This record gives sequence, structure tokens and C-alpha cells, in this order.
Amino acid sequence: MDATRRALLAAAFAPGVVLASRPLTPPPELAAYAPLALRGEGRLRVLGFAIYDARLWTGEGFAPERWADAPLALEIRYARGFAGRDIAERSIAEMRRQGELPEAQARAWQQAMATMFPDVKPGDRLVGVRGADGGTRFYANGRRMGELDDTEFGRRFFGIWLAPQTSEPTLRSRLLGQIG
Repeated sequence: MDATRRALLAAAFAPGVVLASRPLTPPPELAAYAPLALRGEGRLRVLGFAIYDARLWTGEGFAPERWADAPLALEIRYARGFAGRDIAERSIAEMRRQGELPEAQARAWQQAMATMFPDVKPGDRLVGVRGADGGTRFYANGRRMGELDDTEFGRRFFGIWLAPQTSEPTLRSRLLGQIG
């Protein structure tokens, strides 16, 4: 097996591959927010298949250990198609990893996300933004989809990727800029 083929196979099965081919400017929907810079990025793979590429945008003075208190934006570019309701359902399952989540609250959040998250196809982008006010706004391919003014929702939602209890610790480290 030649070196090129080995490198391609290794990349195909490596979790959290860093993405370096895109420009380092925030997506246009972030222009209304405080100046944000790319903190980190990575790719989620499951069984070797790319699921999405993620980028974390943060403001000046961002401290990884205080991610839950900071304004930030998470950009996800999908490599596969998913139904919006399935993304919402999986989000709730991941939020539960962070601790007790009352069933009524989980249902309310899942319903809200299901109305805001469209079905996605490869290349589509979803962006979640937590503003200085603690509210969370969602954009799909640059179009505002809605918001939740619930600081606990924002902490749990972004915690899917950034909390120590995440199911993807390598991706977390890459997003927080702790490994390249």
C-alpha cells in the first residue's frame, strides 16, 4: 500500500480531524455580534463516516474553563442529511449526559428545537449563538430560525460539545483550542 493511500485511509478513520481548508472569518450571520474569532474546529466521525464539521467562535478574553458563561457561536456544517426532529431528539439525549433534566423541560426544549431545526442535507450549516444576554439564537444557512431566552437551555445545548461530560471529548478539546 503506498503512502498516499495509507494517509487517506488514516484520515478517513481519524476522529476529530482538524479542518484547515476554509477561511478563518466568521459566518455572515455573526456580524451583528461582538467580534468573534475562531477558537477551534474539528470533524465528528462515527464508524469512519464524516457526520459534520464544527467550529467554535468566541470573543476576546474567552477562557475554556468558563465556556458556560461566555458569549460564543457554534457553527456546524453537515456532511450527511438528517431530519430536524432527529437533530432535536439527539440534542436532548446529549443534554441529559450533563445531569438530571426534568421530563417536562426536556419535552419543551425538544419541541422548540424541532420547530427551529430544519431538515439538513450535506453542505447545510446550522449556527447556534449564545449572546451576552444568555439567550440562544439559531440560524440555518444564514437565515434566522428562532431563539430561546433560557440561560439553562444555552448552557445545556452548548454543553453537548463543550461540557466535560460530552460524548466526544476529542472534538471538545479541538473546539476549545486545547489540541490542534
